[in-house]
Amino acid sequence: MELTEANAGAWLGQRGIPATGGRFSELGGGVSNTVILAELTDRRIVLKQSLGKLRVEREWLSERGRIFRESAAMNWLTGRIRGGRVPRVLFEDRQHYIIAMEAAPVDATMWKTRLFQEEFHPTHAQAAGTLLGSIIAGSWGSPEAENIFGDQTVFDELRIDPYYRFTAGQVPASSEYILALVQKSAQRRFSLVHGDWSPKNLLCGRDGMWAIDWEVVHFGDPAYDVGFLLNHLTLKSIAMPALGRHLAGLANAFLEALRIQLPIDGKWVADAGFEHLPALMLARVEGKSPAEYLTPPMREEARRKALALMQEPAHSVEEVWER
Repeated sequence: MELTEANAGAWLGQRGIPATGGRFSELGGGVSNTVILAELTDRRIVLKQSLGKLRVEREWLSERGRIFRESAAMNWLTGRIRGGRVPRVLFEDRQHYIIAMEAAPVDATMWKTRLFQEEFHPTHAQAAGTLLGSIIAGSWGSPEAENIFGDQTVFDELRIDPYYRFTAGQVPASSEYILALVQKSAQRRFSLVHGDWSPKNLLCGRDGMWAIDWEVVHFGDPAYDVGFLLNHLTLKSIAMPALGRHLAGLANAFLEALRIQLPIDGKWVADAGFEHLPALMLARVEGKSPAEYLTPPMREEARRKALALMQEPAHSVEEVWER
């Protein structure tokens, strides 16, 4: 069964949730999922179905059962984190690779949207840092978390291979740096890693920040998430150069809030995020999932700067933005 706006109501009805008269609309599920928002008389529900073949130009396949690791992560994190929350899982459809979860409040919007609307509120960046730091601290060295989320197959399929290995093959000048980073990062198994800690997956609303889209969650290198968010803010500085100073301020606010939450023996995580930054910058230009908002001249600029950062690594937000 392929989930659509037309059949979502019937699917809910079969599971005891009256959906007659409800409104159904497809949300941006990225390239790897179909996501439907069901607005019913008494509640709002999000339905999410994983795809086996992703919606990209180049062939990109992934195991569909990853959707249930996502629901497992949200269940595991509920009650363990500070500074925000994750959606509550309602039920799963194991046959059709669908999960149903509570929707964020109507007023909650993507942090990405607010950034492009030039809303540079430090509180959003601080919330992103506090929430990520509490996830890292709450799972740091946890045998239970490693037992449940230790398999990194999906992370490799959806991040390491299409972002890092593919990019290293496309740009030989980056190969030594990226492949060494892959090996180094694989040895770091310390906490839960979201794997897509991006402004599009952080929803800002009156009741705080919501973290969504947990499909590549795993137990591994938390510095990857730090680099992932720094990369998004860096690329947006290339897309909006006149506003770079504001975005640098957000990057620093994010890191400061993150460091407060990190465990004593995990303070290195914030700085290690800068190791991932140039590899992720180049991946969003040359990898299988390029940043859609970068024009060709912007992509070339990102490419040059990423390669320069590989040659001479930066260790602070100020160094990155000065470059």
